[in-house]
Amino acid sequence: MAMLLRVSSAFPATRDSSLPSPRCPSSSETLPIKFSRAYSLKIQLQPQFRSSKVISNSSGLSPTRPRAMAASVQEALPPALTSTSAPPDLFDGTTRLYISYTCPYAQRVWITRNCKGLQGKIQLVPIDLHDRPAWYKEKVYPPNKVPALEHNNEVRGESLDLMKYIDSNFEGPSLLPDDSAKREFAEDLLSYTGTFYDTIVSSFKKDVNVTEAGTAFDYIETALSKFDGPFFLGQFSLVDIAYAPFVERFQPFLMDVKNHDITGGRPRLAAWIEEMNKIDAYKQTCCDPKELVERYKKRFLARL
Repeated sequence: MAMLLRVSSAFPATRDSSLPSPRCPSSSETLPIKFSRAYSLKIQLQPQFRSSKVISNSSGLSPTRPRAMAASVQEALPPALTSTSAPPDLFDGTTRLYISYTCPYAQRVWITRNCKGLQGKIQLVPIDLHDRPAWYKEKVYPPNKVPALEHNNEVRGESLDLMKYIDSNFEGPSLLPDDSAKREFAEDLLSYTGTFYDTIVSSFKKDVNVTEAGTAFDYIETALSKFDGPFFLGQFSLVDIAYAPFVERFQPFLMDVKNHDITGGRPRLAAWIEEMNKIDAYKQTCCDPKELVERYKKRFLARL
């Protein structure tokens, strides 16, 4: 069956003038692809923590706790499936979220699921990305990536799309505000995630000064000042979820490799990290910082 994949810019027509302009991808184009099942896929041009400072009351930030959050649920996490693992009973009406425990893009959607209180409605299916089951590509998701969501006999992909899809199509507290100005700002910030990632990863190179990464963290610091924090929109939202997995990785890695504290001179970023670390739905998805650092060293420094 012939399907169309639309590659499109996630940037809105207007954006907040108080923030520096991010790099925009090219205009949309449509690509044909054939699948054996009805897949709903949207590929966006976007790549894909621990606080060392405490904000003082003189900053003007409010110590607000998240207003939109389901009750905390503790769950036993299943082992990751490998090439020798049998598939689940696919397309049997069960909603499944295919993830990797180590993938930041999958972590975004996992956090969203937890924050909505959907642990009993969306089943986690972890995949070992170093030993993937053949049936995952053949029968579930032909791009062979995570995350992917099996719902209503369709499989959808791309982390930012899945975050919005789960927020819009499942019960639980809304993770985007009704206020139109905040929603527009949210789109600006979600669109910037690719530039944020690219800018910081480029600073990992031995011959690049870490101040290169500073521009991206300064952007975040400025964004956190727009509304009465500590969160990006003044209240916990999908925007916080989109950035959290990457800050979780960048903070310990840059400290270990470059001896650079990303919260230095950025009190709002420090306060945001502090508040994120209080959220159980996020903490349940976190990896050991030492393991993250070693993984990033193998991934990025081995190439240099």
